[in-house]
Amino acid sequence: MIGLLGVVIFIGAAVVFSAFKVLKEYERGVVLTLGRYTGSKGPGLIVLWPVIQQMTRVDLRTVVMDVPPQDVISRDNVSVKVNAVVYFRVVDPSRAVLQVVHYYEAISQLAQTTLRSVLGQHELDAMLTERDVLNRDLQAILDKATDAWGIKVSNVEIKHIDIDATMVRAIARQAEAERIRRAKVIHAEGELQAAEKLKEAAHELAKEPQALQLRYLQTLIDIADEKNSTIVFPLPMDLITPLLDRLKKD
Repeated sequence: MIGLLGVVIFIGAAVVFSAFKVLKEYERGVVLTLGRYTGSKGPGLIVLWPVIQQMTRVDLRTVVMDVPPQDVISRDNVSVKVNAVVYFRVVDPSRAVLQVVHYYEAISQLAQTTLRSVLGQHELDAMLTERDVLNRDLQAILDKATDAWGIKVSNVEIKHIDIDATMVRAIARQAEAERIRRAKVIHAEGELQAAEKLKEAAHELAKEPQALQLRYLQTLIDIADEKNSTIVFPLPMDLITPLLDRLKKD
């Protein structure tokens, strides 16, 4: 009899003790009474009716979710592997428990499908150069979809875009061709500017014949400074024309 009484007391004490729950500052408890939602409690000490009430703990801290690599075919038919990271937190514990089963898994699946869908609408160049725009688009879509679950998606970041080795070589060749094209354009622009300056100089020299002769002499000095064994000196025609005329007269 005494042993049976002790068992009853022990069971009673265990039931009473189980009625007390302690929730941390970042936790909330969603309470169901006989299967019906009767409110969210916490933080601190919570008292529940044993058997009648059940409580589900919900963490309100920001969760960092790693989205596994996804096979994505870009708009220009390039196959790449893309992974991302999603930052979210629960803002309404009751909806996170009552509106979706295992909200973490639901967000993970939603993030994977959204990643493939959004990136598949862009070309490879946009994926590589416009990550900020793509991150904002992904965040907006996920945040809107998870709002009914009481989840706030604060940020989405694309981590890696893995490209096939063949495509990497093709991109390198494209970048090299682009650099060569720019170099040719810059060289051509330099030649055009030099031609314009030479044209202006020719006009100025044509106004003063003496200036042209001084330019010839300066050219001779420049050639002599180079210590060449043979010097070809351009002689102006206006200097030898009088000599030729005199020879003809003689």
